[in-house]
Amino acid sequence: MSQRKAIVERKTKETKIKIGLNIDGRGKSKIDTGIGLLDHMLELFAFHGLFDLDIKANGDLKIDIHHTNEDIGIVLGDAFKKALADKKGIRRFGSASVPMEDVVAEVAVDISGRGFFKGIDRLNLPYGEAKSKENYSFEYANHFFESLAKRLGMNLSIKLTSKNEDLHTNLEPIFKALGVALDQATQIDARRKGVPSTKGVID
Repeated sequence: MSQRKAIVERKTKETKIKIGLNIDGRGKSKIDTGIGLLDHMLELFAFHGLFDLDIKANGDLKIDIHHTNEDIGIVLGDAFKKALADKKGIRRFGSASVPMEDVVAEVAVDISGRGFFKGIDRLNLPYGEAKSKENYSFEYANHFFESLAKRLGMNLSIKLTSKNEDLHTNLEPIFKALGVALDQATQIDARRKGVPSTKGVID
């Protein structure tokens, strides 16, 4: 099997981002986005997905974190899509349920070529839920996941089956579950000789 690796760079007037990805890694990561909570979440994602992930991002954080957060999702999606190439032999589907304290996160993915993400159902958590010191929030998480899903071409479903008022406690099991589910979906099934679609292609 050829190495499934990618290096992707994106430069705009708002951000400069470089991501190195090895899908068949050991869960090693070096991440510096300038957004502390997102760094931690992406480290968990890489560790539990067994992806080697190197991210360096510089953005207009003096304004807010919106552009940097969203563009990291874009570039990470591009990196996975590039590393997966024609997607021959992959399992395509993956799902995981991960608990943390009183929170349970359920994540399901389908690398279908059709990017879709509806947004996290917060189970009626109040709009003013606690935020991190960088003002990270569910809204920012939704922007990140939407960008990742659309650029990778992945149908992404995330549900919280219980809630906690602490943002970190809600997001941590989500990112862990996403790592596990995406690891499943990107694994090679030796029985599959071609692309896992009756169409014969996944764009």
